[in-house]
Amino acid sequence: MDQNLFQTVYKITHAGGSGSCFYLKKHDLFVTNYHVVEGFRQVALEDDNKNRYLANIILINPLLDVALLVAEGDFSALPEISLAEEEVTLGQKVNVAGYPFGMPFAVTEGTVSSPRQLMDDSYYIQTDAAVNPGNSGGPMFNQKGEVVAITTSKLNNADNMGFGIPVASLRNLLEQIEGIDRNSFNVQCNSCEEFICEEEEYCPSCGEKLPENIFQQRSLTDLASFCEKAIEDMGINPVLARVGYESWVFHKGSSEIRIFIYQRSYLICTSPLNNLPKKNLEPVLTYLLSAENIKPYQLGLDGSQIYLSYRIHISDIFSEFAEDVQKNITQMAFKADELDNYLADEFGCEFSEYAKKDAI
Repeated sequence: MDQNLFQTVYKITHAGGSGSCFYLKKHDLFVTNYHVVEGFRQVALEDDNKNRYLANIILINPLLDVALLVAEGDFSALPEISLAEEEVTLGQKVNVAGYPFGMPFAVTEGTVSSPRQLMDDSYYIQTDAAVNPGNSGGPMFNQKGEVVAITTSKLNNADNMGFGIPVASLRNLLEQIEGIDRNSFNVQCNSCEEFICEEEEYCPSCGEKLPENIFQQRSLTDLASFCEKAIEDMGINPVLARVGYESWVFHKGSSEIRIFIYQRSYLICTSPLNNLPKKNLEPVLTYLLSAENIKPYQLGLDGSQIYLSYRIHISDIFSEFAEDVQKNITQMAFKADELDNYLADEFGCEFSEYAKKDAI
């Protein structure tokens, strides 16, 4: 199997968590599960080099649990992957590719335990390959490198059980989308298969009742809106920064910036800057202890990793100090991008493994 095919598999991140998807070059579309992007119109796609791309959901089919996305970016260098024509057979080898639990890219191998497992009135491919939350929406490949299924996580805490939506369902959907408006969000009616782009309670063509709240988007909390305003002021699209509920990870220049809630009481902004040099530690340690022009931020160490951090009690963002706090969050990103270069040039500190290498 051509290892380059795995380059077509991307992580999806948004305010609800993460999942996986894969690129179909012939259609210039990304494919994932509907439940991976449910409630969102825009998400971020991330490749294995941590490059992120804004993607719009253009079509969802809740019954099939399939969603199609159009992403902003040039993906012409990615290899072409094919959808398998032949159905899988019992005992056939398959590979599941994706981002389990939002972790780095991984591939697991297994055999087909059942080619047609009936669950919830639909047939799935069952395999003993490891499938975990986060794998959902990624591809299941056969040994020829063809996609045989869209991986879906149907059962939690089930050993040696993974499932996939047979690729025939995806092929039928792709045959119907010629002429679809790629600038709109569309819902496919489960009954007549009509594409609906205006918010409706019933299908305009056949009168079928549409799933409740199918057009409804997830709203942000006041805290999330506050943080995303600070992120936007950094020049970063907040959608590209989301990695979960009230959690953001992104790069400003070379520095990775993390913003998250700690113990439901504090908002933490932190950046892993550099690693301590292997020799001549005294100058850099002296600087870390006595650095000026750092407040309101703090420099700290975890092992050999140097961090820049800013901690705020959540109550402060709803106080008279809110505007200052928001500006401090924004400025911390610029400070981190300045400091990692300073530490490298002045003390020979290597950049963190979390740094964006092409921005150093």
